[in-house]
This record gives sequence, structure tokens and C-alpha cells, in this order.
Amino acid sequence: MKSSTKENTEGKMHQAKGKIKEIVGKAVGNRDLEAEGKIENLDGKIQEKLGQVEKIFGK
Repeated sequence: MKSSTKENTEGKMHQAKGKIKEIVGKAVGNRDLEAEGKIENLDGKIQEKLGQVEKIFGK
């Protein structure tokens, strides 16, 4: 698997996990879990963008 494809896939996975944590955190009133989910979601978006950049530059 190419590095850029791997980054995109992992980024999407982190976004999904982050969104789930965020929703569960809100549902149970756990602000720490909600914040952790938001951070993981954001990290996933960044990782996905890095994969797109790598694809453009052919790394």
C-alpha cells in the first residue's frame, strides 16, 4: 500500500473513532472523552490531508 493511501485510510479511521468518542462523551456527560474524541477527529483530518499532499507530490 502506498504511503499516501495508508495516510488517507488511517486518517479516516481516526476521524471515525474520534467522532464516536465525541458522541459517547456527550451522551454520558464525560467532557474528557468528548474532548479526546474531538482531538482524535482533528488529528485524523490532518493525517488525511497529509496523505493527499503526499499523493500530489508523488512520495
